[in-house]
Amino acid sequence: MSAAQEICSIARWNALCQRFDIAADGGTYTSLIKEHADKTRAYHTLDHIAACLRHLDTVRDITDRPDEIEMALWFHDAVYQPFSKTNEDDSAEWAADWLQDRGAPRDVFCRVADLILATKSHKAHEDTDTQFMLDIDLSILGTDADTYDEFELNIRREYRHVPAFIFRKKRKAILEGFLKRDRLYMTGYFHDKFESSARINLIRTISDLD
Repeated sequence: MSAAQEICSIARWNALCQRFDIAADGGTYTSLIKEHADKTRAYHTLDHIAACLRHLDTVRDITDRPDEIEMALWFHDAVYQPFSKTNEDDSAEWAADWLQDRGAPRDVFCRVADLILATKSHKAHEDTDTQFMLDIDLSILGTDADTYDEFELNIRREYRHVPAFIFRKKRKAILEGFLKRDRLYMTGYFHDKFESSARINLIRTISDLD
């Protein structure tokens, strides 16, 4: 069993369902695992979900509704097609429909869906849990240089059908957009932990894309 599989275990999933007071659903768990194992994925895999869950475990006590963040993390890349503009919408719909079908309160499944939808633009948000959701999702930007470089290689693999000159141009624009922000990380915890290293990674990578 891989490290990611250990983190993203059926036992963890079932415990989360129990805290939501809904019946454990092994079928949906299997579907989520299968989607993240799709051969077209290189970064948006179970490894990414596991990394996100590890970060959540670190800050769980300083979030308002950690279980809702966790549920959103499980689903936020459930639907992923590199050229689709509706990945987050489709993933949020899957999560909300599933929670609603199992009797979760409307305010709960709406908040989970909103957390997922926030990852579409990663815009600044006033809600604390949304801030943690977005910071967790972007934590990869502040990792060590080797890990970050592997991330960039995996993103390129997911867009391997895009000609190199087009990919470099569009990727540079995306990274420059992040770099122009006053803060990459909205919460104090992730800002202190990753802001400086993330900016170093972005500057270095943008230079390499020139």
